Amino acid sequence: MSLALGVTLAAGAGHAGQSDIVDTAVGAGSFNTLAAALQAAGLVDTLKGHGPFTVFAPTDAAFAALPDGTVEMLLKPENRDQLVAVLTYHVVADEVTSDELVGQTVSARTVNGAKLIIDGRKGVMVNDATVDQADIMASNGVIHVVDKVILPEG
Repeated sequence: MSLALGVTLAAGAGHAGQSDIVDTAVGAGSFNTLAAALQAAGLVDTLKGHGPFTVFAPTDAAFAALPDGTVEMLLKPENRDQLVAVLTYHVVADEVTSDELVGQTVSARTVNGAKLIIDGRKGVMVNDATVDQADIMASNGVIHVVDKVILPEG
């Protein structure tokens, strides 16, 4: 499958019949902005890597809900470090499924070094974002779909 940016994402190796996190997200069709942002940030190869990863993946609608011009600003080459910080705040370097979160509140260190608060007591919340769909399994981890772009503080 190809992105508008001309990047071809091939099926990942790993568990038979499963694609990696990037290909799984692209194949879902509602993560075009996330895919473009991963490409602009140079993170596609990382998230196609061995893992395991847990990705809290904002949908296109979540990116569209950001203030006007935010996505375009983040995608500019001169803002790559800021884009990387935002995207890696959505990734935990471990595989965490929803059944591990039910009934508890935990903090998880993200790939960017900051912590997320995950509250599994009433549904699953990640900071102020709601997990709309959990446990989309990939060959190198798991995706949880969130309804907001989770911004690192500071």
